[in-house]
Parts: sequence; structure tokens; C-alpha cells
Amino acid sequence: MTRVKRGVLKHKKKKKILKLAKGYRGSKSKNYRVAKTQVLRSMKYAYRDRKRRKRDFRKLWIMRINAAVREHGLSYSRFINGLRLAEIDINRKVLSEIAINDPEAFSKLVDIVKGKISA
Repeated sequence: MTRVKRGVLKHKKKKKILKLAKGYRGSKSKNYRVAKTQVLRSMKYAYRDRKRRKRDFRKLWIMRINAAVREHGLSYSRFINGLRLAEIDINRKVLSEIAINDPEAFSKLVDIVKGKISA
């Protein structure tokens, strides 16, 4: 049998991990063994937080809408219910942007919702 030398593949593997660990502090970016564990942990966090980012932004949009609606004397849940009754289909991201950037348009939306709730 012929002898298999793995030097090139092993070097390539180490280089890949150390490249991913670039910017980490101390031995986490220099030492292969430490870098490998840190890169695996970092990838796990990145995967988890890609899911979590969606939750966090939805929470932020809801807080913004709630704050804007309370200025007009409504609660968030009644506002969303009123939007459904008025058959206005706008997602929370756009609603929060309208609330921040265009208060007049948002107040018109609130007036429409108030009309639907009272009727």
C-alpha cells in the first residue's frame, strides 16, 4: 500500500478555522485547539440568534406601535383588533415605521380604527 500524507489537508483545515477565528482575543485567534472550540460556539450562537433576531424585532415593533397608539387613547390589542375589523392589512414593521416617520398618517389610521371599534 502507498503511504498517505495528510499534511496539506490538515494545514488547509487549520487555516480555515483560524480564518474564522480572526478578530478573537488572545489565544482564541492564535491557538488552533482553542480557536476551534470558540468557532464552534460562535457558530452555535450565530444560528440561535438568527432565529432570535426575528423575535426581538417583532417585540420592538409592537412596543413602538403600543407607545404611538397610547398617545391617541387606545391600547395595542384594541388597535390591532380594530385594524382587522376595518380590513386594513398592514404588518407591524410598516406600522411602526409609519408611527415614527409619519404621525399624521398614523393618526388617520387610529381614527379609522376608532370608528370601527365604536360601530
